Amino acid sequence: MSTDNRTHDRTHDRAHDRDTGTEPAWLLVTRREVVSRITDKSFMIGTVLMVVMLVGFIGFSAWQEERTTEVTLGATPDSVAMAAAIEEAAPDVDDKVAVTVVELDDRAAAETALREDEVDAWLHPVDDGWELTSESSEQESLTEVASAVVRQQVLSENAANVGTSVEDLEAGSTVSTDFLRGDAEKAAVAQAVGFVFVFLFYFAALIFGMQLASSVIEEKQSRIVEIIAAAIPLRQLLAGKVLGNTALAMIQLLIYIAVGLVGLSFTSYKSYVPALSGPTAWFICFFLAGFIALACLWAVAGSLASRTEDLQATSTPLTMLMLVMFFGGVSLDGRSQVIASYIPPVSAVVMPKRILAGGVEWWEPLLALGLLAVFAVVTVWVGERLYRRALLQTGGRVTLRQAWSSAE
Repeated sequence: MSTDNRTHDRTHDRAHDRDTGTEPAWLLVTRREVVSRITDKSFMIGTVLMVVMLVGFIGFSAWQEERTTEVTLGATPDSVAMAAAIEEAAPDVDDKVAVTVVELDDRAAAETALREDEVDAWLHPVDDGWELTSESSEQESLTEVASAVVRQQVLSENAANVGTSVEDLEAGSTVSTDFLRGDAEKAAVAQAVGFVFVFLFYFAALIFGMQLASSVIEEKQSRIVEIIAAAIPLRQLLAGKVLGNTALAMIQLLIYIAVGLVGLSFTSYKSYVPALSGPTAWFICFFLAGFIALACLWAVAGSLASRTEDLQATSTPLTMLMLVMFFGGVSLDGRSQVIASYIPPVSAVVMPKRILAGGVEWWEPLLALGLLAVFAVVTVWVGERLYRRALLQTGGRVTLRQAWSSAE
């Protein structure tokens, strides 16, 4: 861009601000984007549905954690003693499983009881141990409890027969797990919340990005943008659109995060809520920087197209980038995760996951966020040039080379 053109644009910006009062044009566009979308039924319905889904999922999870599974275990005369042992020891193995024994006369009675759903499973001895027979599907909770109790009972009998104890037989055979950072439950929570962070970024960037690109195409195809361009500078139009959609995405994100943290406080993981506050704040910062950069690129994808049908072609690179970020955020671990946490824009989803897992030095998020911010600045600068030079070209789909080299 020449010095004369930059001087002209700055003069245009100042002249427009004088004509419209103290409020700059980009702020008018931002307000229009926010008001038009936030009052749109589809936006409101989508947000409410997502909140309802979050509340429902958290409520269902909490209910499942507190719910006790009641199972009936059928026992023929040759298995009554073992079934009684399972019934008695079940709470010690899994306090969410309650076993009730139903005595049956013989095999035929057991099969009848299974077919008529009078029992969930039938325990009986076989040549190499014991077997649980069910009607058509395995009773997983009962199988786990029965396996643990039967193993303990058989080991006790075998140990007594050879004059020793179960403890002596099992001495030195246990395998435990440990973590350099935290514990198993904390790692599971961090993994689950990290996936939520990745999904929220992917969802927001894709949905709002496509909507931003579509609005650019609609204004371009209908020639409304030519009227807008005569009234305000294109760079302020771009800034308003990007900031407006960023504000909307942030509003949704904050709602989802608030609902998620409040909902989590009603589950057995409520003790982790304070520890999640810091990583969540970092995620919001990374989300903001990453979203602004990608929103600008989505606006460019819209400006390169002249018709709605062209959007699929112009947005394909961005869609692929979204998938790379999603799968990278979900699947990367170890050294590859550490490296990716510094590479924009993937760092927007990977570094928050590392912060959740713990063990990150204080300077690492700052460095990653700084690199992401630099990436965002460069992206906005490049995107602004491409946007201005492609937006008013309506002769067909514009290539990146044509947009970059064309005169303003």
